[in-house]
Order: sequence, then C-alpha cells, then structure tokens
Amino acid sequence: MTAKTNTILVTGTAGFIGFHLTLRLSALYPDSRIIGLDNVNAYYDPKLKEARLAELAKPGNFTFHRLDLADREGMEKLFKTEKPKLVVHLAAQAGVRYSIENPHAYIDSNVVGFLNILEGCRHTGVDHLLYASSSSVYGANTKVPFSTDDHVDNPVSLYAATKKSNELMAYTYSHLYGIPATGLRFFTVYGPWGRPDMAYFKFTQNIYAGKPIDIYNFGDMKRDFTYIDDIVEGIVRLLPLPPKPENGTPHALYNIGNNQPEDLMKMISLLENEIGIKAERNLLPMQPGDVYSTYADMDPLTKLTGFKPSTSLKDGLHKFVEWYKTYYKP
Repeated sequence: MTAKTNTILVTGTAGFIGFHLTLRLSALYPDSRIIGLDNVNAYYDPKLKEARLAELAKPGNFTFHRLDLADREGMEKLFKTEKPKLVVHLAAQAGVRYSIENPHAYIDSNVVGFLNILEGCRHTGVDHLLYASSSSVYGANTKVPFSTDDHVDNPVSLYAATKKSNELMAYTYSHLYGIPATGLRFFTVYGPWGRPDMAYFKFTQNIYAGKPIDIYNFGDMKRDFTYIDDIVEGIVRLLPLPPKPENGTPHALYNIGNNQPEDLMKMISLLENEIGIKAERNLLPMQPGDVYSTYADMDPLTKLTGFKPSTSLKDGLHKFVEWYKTYYKP
C-alpha cells in the first residue's frame, strides 16, 4: 500500500464479505480512512446487517454512508466528496433463486449500480477497483476445475448473467479509460456473520428449530465451500496489485475458492455433528438456476500472491456454529 492511498471505499459493508473485509482493513491500515456504503435492504434480516455495522463502528477510521448503488446523484456526490484511491465493490443483489422471483432488483443493483461505480472510478481516477463476480458465471460448465480461461456465455440464472455483464462492463471501462480493475469470482463463501439465505445457514436454523431441511438434487451436489477469512486474505493480497495492461487494458479476473469441492451431504453431516442434532432430511429435485458442482482453479491467484486457502470445511463450520450459538442463543 502506498502512502498516497489513504482512502479505501468498500461497498456492501453491511453485507457478509464486506463486513469481514472492512474489519480487516481497519486493523491493517489504521492510518487510512475506510469508507463503507450499503443500502441495508431487507433481502434478509436487516437486524443482522445493523449488528454488523455496530461492530464496524468500533474502529475509529471507519465512516459509513447509507446509500443505494442505483442512486446516481448520491453516488456521484459520494465519489466527489470522499475521493477514494482504492475501491472494493462487493455490494450486489445476491442469490440465484431470488433472481427468479425479483429480476428487477438484480438489474437495478448489479447493472445500474455497477455502472455508477464505474463512472465514479472513472471521474475520480482510482488506483485499483476490485469487484465481486461469482462462480455462478460458469453456469452448467462441466470441465473442472473452473478456469477464468473458460468460456462463460451460458449462464443459468439472471444473477449469473448480471455478474457476467459486470465483467464485460469493467473490461470496457478499463479499456476506454485505463481504470485498473480486478474481478473476483467467489465460490460459496461461508462462516460467522454469514448470509441467512445460504444453505448451511438455513440448515442450521432449521436443525435448531426442529424443522426439516430441504436438500436439492436429492443431495447429489458438490460445492467449493470457501471460509470467509480465506476470502478476505485473498482480497487483501490483491488490493495493492492493480493489473498491468494486457493489450492496453489493465483488467484481470481471478477465482477465489477453496480448490476442493465437497459433497453437500458431507457438509450436512459435519453440521449435524457440530450442532449435536440429527436433521430431518427433505430430499427434492434440482431447483431452476442451480448447478451440480463448483470447483475453482486457484493457480493464477496463487502464482501472483502466494495465497492458498487454509481452512478446512470441518474447522470453518465449527467456527460458524460457535458464532451462531453466541449470536442467536438457540
């Protein structure tokens, strides 16, 4: 990190990854200003988001803006006022299944909102934009592990299509305006303070409540479960490394995953062991928009940064359940 890079903007800072990253950046760079942005919407329990924000208020170098990405004037004002040198854009309407129910939310946040981020970066002259993409862009690809060199032109959900469009938009802005931009394809992130719409979180809630858990594709699925601290470590290592221009365009894409897909049923068994209660299992067919397996090729990121994920699924789920018991007191 250079001395002049003293303002870092993190969008989605009330969200799962944004919260953990902001905590880490506040500790890592106490002399920098960490600016957070979130609209704290009700896609899942806003109380959890507010509790994360209360934790973030403790470090003295954090400033929060309650703002919607799609608010063009508000976003222009934010960039003019704060003049961030580094931007980590994590805010988005998340969730594959919800994109079938509420498609407009995805276009407003993930397309219009992302354009406002790119425009802010363009007019502020940021040193590096890191933005969240998703393993969902790989769609129904069967070649594994998934590589950023693979063609990703067949998304199976609108959420995935918006993330692919983000990559194209970022590439275009990098090409036209020289904005150094790095896209991060996240793979099934889990851990303490996580998202209640994620399977491992819903399973935990239902097991404690004595309700059955819905298991899709009759349990025959694999996911590259990636613990939150590993995700944050990967982002932190990339932050001071803006991509060098390739054919005149300073844009790069990386997978951030665990490089080790696990069976869904294994994850459920580990959760049951941690909680100490056997789940009642409701086996169902595959849901529209879901994919059978995810598996990240991590070689390019490891080569550049030396980063390798180090948290096993067993250890990660143990830490999640310990947090869950403390927070929800089931």
